[in-house]
Amino acid sequence: MTPLQLLLLDTHIWVWFVESDASQMSNKAIEFVKRASERGEVLVSDISFWEVANKSAKGKLSLSIETVLWLKRASEGPGASYLPIERSALIQSMRLVGTPPRDPADRILIATAQLNNATLVTTDKEIIDYARSNPSVSVYDAR
Repeated sequence: MTPLQLLLLDTHIWVWFVESDASQMSNKAIEFVKRASERGEVLVSDISFWEVANKSAKGKLSLSIETVLWLKRASEGPGASYLPIERSALIQSMRLVGTPPRDPADRILIATAQLNNATLVTTDKEIIDYARSNPSVSVYDAR
C-alpha cells in the first residue's frame, strides 16, 4: 500500500476540472490529478467556494450554470473531499515566511496545504515562484 499523496486544488484548477476544461493544464498534470481523485486524495478548500462566488459576482468568472447551483453540484460531485477553513490556516496564512503572494485566498490555500501535508496544484506563477524559494511549501506546477 502506498502512502497518501494529498493534493489541494487551487481554485482555478478545481473550476477547470468541474467545468471539464483543463486545457490550460499540461496533459501530465491532468492525469496526475485524475489518478489522485480516483484514489480519494484530492482536497478542495472552502476558500475556493468563496473565490468562485466572489469572482462570479464581479463578472471575472463565467460558469456553465448559475453560481449557487454550480457550487452545490460541485460540492456533491465525486472525486474530492472538502475542507472547512480552519482558524489555524487563517493564522498560518499571515505567518508565511519570505514574500508570499499578496492575495489572501492564495495565502490561505498555501497555509491549508502546509497544515494538511498536501501538495497545492496550481498554474499560478506567483504561488509557484514562492514555493521555489520556500521548501516548506509543496506545489505541483500544472502548467
